[in-house]
Amino acid sequence: MSDSADTVRLFTIGFTKKTARDFFGKLREAGVRRVIDVRLANVSQLAGFAKKDDLAFFLREIGGIAYVHRPELAPTEELLRGYRRKTIGWAEYEERFRRLLQERQVEAPLSRQDVDGACLLCSEPSAARCHRRLVAEYLKEKWERVEIIHL
Repeated sequence: MSDSADTVRLFTIGFTKKTARDFFGKLREAGVRRVIDVRLANVSQLAGFAKKDDLAFFLREIGGIAYVHRPELAPTEELLRGYRRKTIGWAEYEERFRRLLQERQVEAPLSRQDVDGACLLCSEPSAARCHRRLVAEYLKEKWERVEIIHL
């Protein structure tokens, strides 16, 4: 729960370039209660310890942390492919993804309680050019008193 009953604390983290010790340590130290996986694809062997079923197990066993996959908080395959192949730049990606979040009204099925103490998970090592930051900022715009903390 957040320090103030009125303020939601929403964390974000990427698993790439982190050891399992560092990744799970950051979540535990921050007091994360739930990881919200915002990846479109979360079963790749390249994900290592962050592969969906393994991650859910490790989170529960190591930190008593719940796991939920919310693909509606991920970009479309087409949008992601365009950015990765450099056919669209970051500014266009960001604009199109924010519009997608608005169209999907992703805040509607979520409550402040769902995200308070939760951590948005993606693969990017930094939140700077990752859609998890855009999701967090979008929710902050929709709700009052949201504190975003990038781990």
